[in-house]
Amino acid sequence: MSNLVRFGISLDKELLDGFDTLIHAQNYSNRSEAIRDLIRESLIREEWIKEEEIAGTITLVYDHHQRELANTLIDIQHDFHQLIISTQHIHLDHHNCMEIVVVKGKPKEIEELSQQLKSKRGVKHCSLGMTTTGKELK
Repeated sequence: MSNLVRFGISLDKELLDGFDTLIHAQNYSNRSEAIRDLIRESLIREEWIKEEEIAGTITLVYDHHQRELANTLIDIQHDFHQLIISTQHIHLDHHNCMEIVVVKGKPKEIEELSQQLKSKRGVKHCSLGMTTTGKELK
């Protein structure tokens, strides 16, 4: 017997039309797949709120000519070594570098790491992408 459950929902036509336009633009093959992704996204947000172990990425773009910035960023990462799974350094052009830091741990600690990296002079942009370890999702 399958674990698949079917259910119905009621929506205003305009809302459904907007949803259909959105999922078509995002190349979903059907509404069910799009709804599953929306539900998973909400469950992942709950993992972050509940302080469960999560995974994510911190993406930085910075001016590598900024005095001592690269060393400062590395020092911060060493202070949070228990959270960091991997890093990747990319040279975007002569002045700008991108660093991708893959993390796993408690959300507050990861957010603190992201904030410390973001606040350094010469960091042009920093974004924290939250995801899940996948343990709780089907």
